[in-house]
Amino acid sequence: MTDPSNTESSTPTSHDGAAKELVVDVGAIAHGGHFVARHEGRVIFVRHGIPGEKVRVRLTDSGESSRFWRADVVDVLEASDDRTRHFWALADSLAAWRKGGPPVGGAELGHVTLERQRLLKSEVLAEQLKRLAGVELNVEVEPAAAHDPASDGDTGLGWRTRASFAVTPGGRLGMHAHRSDVVIPVREMPLALPGINDLRLWDIDLHGISRVEVAAPANGSRPLVLLAPEEGTDARRLNRILGQLPHDVSVASFDPARGEVLQLRGRTWVQESAAGHEYRVTGEGFWQIHKDAPDTMVGAVTGFLRDGGYLLPGSAVADLYAGAGLFTAPLADAVGVTGSVLSVEGSPGTSRDARKNLHGEPHVEIVQGRVERVLRQRPRNFDSLVIDPPRAGAGKAVVSQLIESGPRAIAYVSCDPASFARDLGYFRNGGWRLEALRAFDLYPHTHHLETVALLVPAA
Repeated sequence: MTDPSNTESSTPTSHDGAAKELVVDVGAIAHGGHFVARHEGRVIFVRHGIPGEKVRVRLTDSGESSRFWRADVVDVLEASDDRTRHFWALADSLAAWRKGGPPVGGAELGHVTLERQRLLKSEVLAEQLKRLAGVELNVEVEPAAAHDPASDGDTGLGWRTRASFAVTPGGRLGMHAHRSDVVIPVREMPLALPGINDLRLWDIDLHGISRVEVAAPANGSRPLVLLAPEEGTDARRLNRILGQLPHDVSVASFDPARGEVLQLRGRTWVQESAAGHEYRVTGEGFWQIHKDAPDTMVGAVTGFLRDGGYLLPGSAVADLYAGAGLFTAPLADAVGVTGSVLSVEGSPGTSRDARKNLHGEPHVEIVQGRVERVLRQRPRNFDSLVIDPPRAGAGKAVVSQLIESGPRAIAYVSCDPASFARDLGYFRNGGWRLEALRAFDLYPHTHHLETVALLVPAA
């Protein structure tokens, strides 16, 4: 079952004014990190449970006229064998609500063993494929790195190379509760690399800042801290914050609405490494956030295309939604100077990064613009395509354009099983089929997963 969009609602209360609590049996996982429960015929999307458990929940989003309610687990009456102690008290629903408030978001499966987390994600992927694409397929969700987590003590922690924080009214580093304006102060981020935690941003007075973004490359190169100033924050306030940050850290201010990044100290970009290449990534430019994800995803994409004979010297290929060129560079290696690579990215800043990253490759053409516009203005045929669209997916119109361009194969990279399954349905209606699919747990302790699919004409 898919978690529907939000509806206007209010939380019912008991006669003494306390928020209403119910005892429910936890059912199957739903896309979005919730589990399905029912009470008197009404669906409740429950967070922080495990299928098969009997739990007490606190309603967080509900109303008598609502089609469904939302709730957090506050007590476990009958626990699953796969329940484990949450690694982060602030994200532990049981501990947080005992202290009187909601947990921070971003670690909603931290109470579940890693093995069961991956099984649950496999269930979500299978359900979306069947419901939205008419494909019955069970795919094992693999860990990001090529190792067995059970054998090397993998905890699923310390993998984020990027982290986003809010700021409390008191000027302290914080994170939002799920679907809430509440900002909870934090003094650690266990999912992040040590390079992010070592900055100790929680010790800094952040008055005048609304949001903080941090990038700490896995290769150990210089981190970047991005500060989003509130309206009216002056240069003196920014300089005071700058003075509290380590001197070997780059710092910039940014405007999330305009996408503008202004240098305060050091550089406005970070240096990333993957697949034997170095990449410059500016400000908020997209990059896979798991430390092992870039190499993992490049290996899956090029492996599918090479094994199928779709990526050969002299081939004409395209990398769509290309970002800073993570896939473009290895594609250029594979086709050689006798081939050609078209790299298309909509973000002007990230497209400029791609130009710098691929400046020594004459057989690579970098184009900045929306994918649908570029395909319409520059019609051509390709041997194969790589697409890595945003969470919303490619969409029906772009899928039709991709099919019309006549490639022999498409490698589709997706971070959302619902939008991928919907697009797969469009491909199937257009006479294509799913040749192969891999799924990766690039976001341990969250409900997110990444997939790489090989699509080919059915004929």
